[in-house]
Amino acid sequence: MSAPAPYLPPIEAPSREEVDRLVGTVLLEFGTDWCGHCRAAQAPIAQALAAAPALRHLRIEDGPGRALGRSFRVKLWPTLVLLRDGVEVGRRVRPVEAAPVAELLALAG
Repeated sequence: MSAPAPYLPPIEAPSREEVDRLVGTVLLEFGTDWCGHCRAAQAPIAQALAAAPALRHLRIEDGPGRALGRSFRVKLWPTLVLLRDGVEVGRRVRPVEAAPVAELLALAG
């Protein structure tokens, strides 16, 4: 398994307005590159995503005062938010196994 792409820093992350306008199904992953929980979750997330290669996956760097994470009420990392046409259809927080992530991705339809 290759290393995941780094989390998008705030300057590169989309705004909430841009996220709300996204068409199709998108998985937002909020976290940080230095977070132990985030690093531990990468293998289960990658395993689940392997079954959904066409799904758009955005890794967003989060932290205090980061508007996008706050708008989704992110409190723990990593938090996965599945969107369909800009509307949240499900989320998982701190997954440690692939099954809960796969269940989330199944909501993509």
